[in-house]
Parts: sequence; C-alpha cells; structure tokens
Amino acid sequence: MTLMKRRHFSAIALASTALAAGLPALAQDNTFKIGLILPMTGQQATTGRQIEAAARLYMAQNGDTVAGKKIQLIVKDDTSLPDVTRRLAQELVVNDKVNVLAGFGITPSAMATAPIATQSKTPQVVMAAATSSITQASPYIVRTSFTLPQASVALADWAPKNGLKKIVTLVSDYGPGLDAEKFFKERLTFNGGQVVEALRVPMRNPDFAPFLQKVRDLKPDALFVFVPSGAGAAVMKQFLERGMDKAGIKLIGTGDVTDDDQLNDMGDGALGVVTSHHYSAAHPSAMNKKFVEAFEKANKGLRPNFMAVGGYDGMRVIYEALRTTKGQGGGDALLAAMKGQIFESPRGKMFIDAQTRDVVQDIYLRKVEKKDGQLYNVEFDVIKDVKDPGKTR
Repeated sequence: MTLMKRRHFSAIALASTALAAGLPALAQDNTFKIGLILPMTGQQATTGRQIEAAARLYMAQNGDTVAGKKIQLIVKDDTSLPDVTRRLAQELVVNDKVNVLAGFGITPSAMATAPIATQSKTPQVVMAAATSSITQASPYIVRTSFTLPQASVALADWAPKNGLKKIVTLVSDYGPGLDAEKFFKERLTFNGGQVVEALRVPMRNPDFAPFLQKVRDLKPDALFVFVPSGAGAAVMKQFLERGMDKAGIKLIGTGDVTDDDQLNDMGDGALGVVTSHHYSAAHPSAMNKKFVEAFEKANKGLRPNFMAVGGYDGMRVIYEALRTTKGQGGGDALLAAMKGQIFESPRGKMFIDAQTRDVVQDIYLRKVEKKDGQLYNVEFDVIKDVKDPGKTR
C-alpha cells in the first residue's frame, strides 16, 4: 500500500470511528436521565426499596416518554454513606450526564451532593431526607418529602391539650433528630409543657435499651420519638418489652416510628400510638386508594409508606418540569419549572414553595387502629398547608 493510500485509508477509518462515536451522542439527545441515588442495602434499605418501587410505578402509569424524551432511570446504591453518595453523584453527572439527581435517603447524603448540584447546575430532587436546612445547601435542591419541624410542631400542639405535659424526647443523633428535638421542645414549652430529658441515640448500630430504661425511671407522661425510617419497629419492640405502656407512659412521635412498611409486624402493642405526619397508607382520598392498590399489586403486597409517596411525587415534579420546558433547556429551565408546582398527591394537596423550593403540605394527627385485621395510622385531625417552621423565622 502506497503512503498516499495508507493516509486515505486512515482518514476514512478515523472518520468512521468519529461517526460511530457520535451516534450514541445523537441518541442521548433524546434521552432524559434521572440518577436515583438511594440506600438499597444497609440500615436504610427499606427507604431505597420504597422509593425505587414508587418511581417505577409512576413511570409504569405515566409512560417513559415525555416531551419527546425517553426517560431513563439509573439507580445507584449509596449504602447511606455520604462519601459514597458524593462519588456516585459525581459519576452520574460527569460520566452518565444525568439531567436530574434524585433520591437521598438521609440528610448527610443530600448535603454531600449539594455542591455537585450547584457546580453542574443539575436539579437535585430530595425524596426522603428531612432536615430543614437541606434546601438551603444548594439553589438547585427541590424537596418532595417533608421536614421534621413540620411533623414535630403539630404533635407539640396536640400533646398538652391531651394531658401529656411532662415528656422525654428520644431522637437519633443527626440532623433530622436534632430538628425534631428542637422544634418539639420549643412548641411544647410555649404550650405550657416541659421536656424533662432530651436523649440522643447514635445513628450507627443504635441500642435503644439503656435509653428506654432511663425513660422508665423518669416516669414522664409520654415519650416523644424520632428515628429514621426502618428503625421504628426496634423502638416499639423494646418499649413494649419493658412494659412502659403498662407503666402509663404514652408513646408518641413523628410518623417514622409507626412506619406503614413495618406497622403490621409491630403487633397490637402499637394500638393507640399517636403520631403526626404527612402521609398514611390509610389516607381516605380516592387518589390514595388507587395508589396503594397499584403499589401493592406491583410489589407483591408491599404497603407504601411515606418514603414511597416522596418518590412518587418527586417523579411527578420531574415529569411536569420536563413537559413544561418541552424538553428544551438545561438545569436552570427545569428548576424554574419545578418551583411553584401545585398538585394533588396521594398524601393530599401539596405544592413546591417557589421561594424556598420546599414542600408545603397538610400534616395529619393519626392513631394506630385495626381495620380489616390490619394495623393502620388512621387520621383524626389535620393542619392545612404547613410550611417548614424552620424557614418561617
């Protein structure tokens, strides 16, 4: 082969290689990628399972094409380790070129990702983590879950009116727990009640036994509990084993403690426990009944919990933003279309506050009751359109 022919052959080969390399890029233009980072293993595995199931249900019900874009869900397991979350988020943005980051089972994971969302101008939809300050960590964060101050304040209003004035708080020792402790105590004190002791349990490998023994010795009217989703059953079991209910100590808390995902396994000892939260599988709306039925059918009888509804509504916010922007524009356009969305969720009416990018929603007071042989969080009161108290100062 002459030198001229070799050069000509090389040029054709290079052009062919470049064209082949360009084909996936062209295909990618019609793909909208959602990087879903969740704890699929470890202590918070139930959170990941619920949110992924809800996201896939939303796609099954609403199709996988929006505004001419094919939706691709890329699920990554961060095992609830913030360093892993950060690395996965970086890889999703740089290598996979995702359009949206979503999920985030715990606060440290959401916080670890915030700088990446800001630098890359990628909307970060927080579907689970619930510390008040999360949305302030990046202007690109939008939340569809809840905040602990939202849930805690409602219960601090209810407790003193119902004879529960001397209360011990027991929370997991990280952002959401500290929020729950702070806002419950402030409102309870304002209402004439008293937190006689504030106990904090380590986040990793928690042992509730010594803390519950201390509560038993203090003999308060009630024990207010916040633990992450998935840990409620352990608290309930040890609370009952120590006969604290028989000693006249009421168990109250945010809805994590009577998590719908675990409630039936807690047994009748959970009957009568009062919690405040934004979602119950027993919420009586027609939309929720359809959601629960479809979720259970798609997941072998698994009951959806508050994590599932955060994931389901998060997908709705992403879909509607893509539809509004007609598939055009980058992260800033998507973010603008997420702000201010108002819609009916399986939890009830909710909206995304355009200023704070945080969820505004109804908070319900619920009591564990038995219906058709199963335990449910049955709503008996509602506080409408609750903004995050952590941002209204």
